[in-house]
Amino acid sequence: MKKIVKTDNAPAALGPYSQGIIAGNLLFTAGQVGIDPKTQKMKQDTLDEEIHQIMSNLSAIAKEAGTSLDNVVKTMIFVTDLNNFAKVNEIYGSYFEGNPPARSTVEVSRLPADANVEIDMVILIPN
Repeated sequence: MKKIVKTDNAPAALGPYSQGIIAGNLLFTAGQVGIDPKTQKMKQDTLDEEIHQIMSNLSAIAKEAGTSLDNVVKTMIFVTDLNNFAKVNEIYGSYFEGNPPARSTVEVSRLPADANVEIDMVILIPN
């Protein structure tokens, strides 16, 4: 059985998908880009701002599902330029001091809304 997760504190879906799906005790998030949920516009003034917005969006989805970023078990990061890897690593890593989740990072040619970064997660929902 699956349960849809939806919150106004993360951007509305740009297509036919859910912000998150709970299956068993796991939350699977949709990929998030740096869209501000209040304005539905990209935050791209700086790469830092974009990544922090992504993490805020993911945190909001996790909270709606009854969990948090402390319980992330797997992350997938997509970047349009691996030259930004150090900056992505620095900011992303600041959210996981201590016990970081498993992670994959790949460079892609383009992302929705012309984002520089997209991140999705699998998050444990504690009993």
